[in-house]
Amino acid sequence: MTQTVQSMAQANGEKADRDITGQEYLAFTLGKEEYGIDILKVQEIRGYETVTRIANAPDFIKGVVNLRGIIVPIVDMRIKFNLGEPTYDQFTVVIILNVAGRVVGMVVDSVSDVTTLSPEQIKPAPEMGTALNTDYLIGLGTIDQRMLILVDIDRLMSSAEMGLIEKIAA
Repeated sequence: MTQTVQSMAQANGEKADRDITGQEYLAFTLGKEEYGIDILKVQEIRGYETVTRIANAPDFIKGVVNLRGIIVPIVDMRIKFNLGEPTYDQFTVVIILNVAGRVVGMVVDSVSDVTTLSPEQIKPAPEMGTALNTDYLIGLGTIDQRMLILVDIDRLMSSAEMGLIEKIAA
């Protein structure tokens, strides 16, 4: 079930000569919500496979897999975002990311499509006080009746509580 992002974009009817002003996001689901991450951070999309557990790792780090000779940590985003008990089925996928020169896998419920959003379609994330940490959100992308929660994957994966990647130099 390995699929390159470029072939996925072509399968969804995306044109090769895309509008330069829009930014592309890979849309995925976690529970009932739809999220989006910068398509340029995505290396590939794979079906979920069994991982090797690492002792004393936080719950959201499922373990590691060997991806063509590279040991890749796998993060379950449903556990990380506290969205209930994860279930793994035929739709569960691992998005392989390249963040700050490190390869990291992220388990999501499913991947839907590649979407181009213009700056006008992206609204700032609302301030939620201390109830929700919005540091990792770019904003909310709106397409007709659909809303994507846009995640700053660099910031999330390099955050102190993730501990996977050293802080990105600002």
